[in-house]
Amino acid sequence: MEKQLHLNMLASRPPVPGGLQSGSKMRMGPGRKRDFSPLPWSQYFEVMEDVEVDNENSKDTFRIYSSGSEGPVLLLLHGGGHSALSWAVFTAVICSRIHCRVVAMDLRAHGDTTVKNNEDLSAETMAKDVGKVVEALYGEAPPPIMIIGHSMGGAIAVHTAAANHVPSLLGLCVIDVVEGTAMDALNSMQNFLRSRPKTFKSVENAIEWSVKSGQIRNIESARVSMVGQVKKCEEPLSSPGMSKSITEGIIEEEEEEEEEGQSNHKRKKEDDPEVKKESVYTWRIELSKTEKYWEGWFKGLSSLFLSCSVPKLLLLAGVDRLDKDLTIGQMQGKFQMQVLPQCGHAVHEDAPDKVADALATFMVRHKFTVFKEGFPW
Repeated sequence: MEKQLHLNMLASRPPVPGGLQSGSKMRMGPGRKRDFSPLPWSQYFEVMEDVEVDNENSKDTFRIYSSGSEGPVLLLLHGGGHSALSWAVFTAVICSRIHCRVVAMDLRAHGDTTVKNNEDLSAETMAKDVGKVVEALYGEAPPPIMIIGHSMGGAIAVHTAAANHVPSLLGLCVIDVVEGTAMDALNSMQNFLRSRPKTFKSVENAIEWSVKSGQIRNIESARVSMVGQVKKCEEPLSSPGMSKSITEGIIEEEEEEEEEGQSNHKRKKEDDPEVKKESVYTWRIELSKTEKYWEGWFKGLSSLFLSCSVPKLLLLAGVDRLDKDLTIGQMQGKFQMQVLPQCGHAVHEDAPDKVADALATFMVRHKFTVFKEGFPW
């Protein structure tokens, strides 16, 4: 149960039966080797752009990925530590289901967004950011917008809606974040963050860890999403910060699987002293340093969610996540809820088809849009 409580706080790993233990080797079992190479954003989004917004005497720049040219806008807000790229596979799916536009943004201190004050991650500031980006994109007459947020992004979506920062708001969708379980998880969150590897020898290594640790259960999504979670850092590969068990497990696995000859060259290359001096990768944001804002993201979230007057959808990885206020609200029909089992906390990454189907059905039912020809089949 304690592990499950972590899930509503940040975009964290779900509990995985028989998951990686300290010092264990990461085996993939029999069969062909899986591909952990990164995938480009352009395979899933049509446009990538940087949007400037005014901030006192300077400008903040938010990285935006978008697709579609007609219909309501789905404004996507990612979880803590993730980036807009976590919505990549979902975006491709939802755009095939309904007439819509998608805008996924890197929140402040995340992904490729650059702001003057990277340390202010208060719910109030981040909600204002969302409003400023919408205004920069659409001016005074924004199109109908539905905000969809996962985990921390779900909390920010609720704060944004409640503060009326998006005047053309159509609806609100929150994915796997509930006040009760999120607040319960705060005490043990630092321990969880310390348990993650601090560095990776490559982006491929980070992608492999995300899949094998269970953080992201969909390898395709991991291959595009993890690019937005890690960055290069000038640090020797032999650094104490490197997770020894993960590195050794992956290298040993490569040696066992690549004996056919092709990777002998690769291993020799990695043994070269000059190669070892190359950059390693670390997390783009140190989530442990954002602790002072955690309570502000989630405290009072359930009542705030219920107070939003627009149609609301709550997608959960497990029904046990409901707290008292939401249970009562759900019984009173104040929002629609759907549980998507067999998913980890990153529901929209693990099961993008199911999330897209649930959202498409919700939006069509409320006459926000219509299905594309040929769907549903």
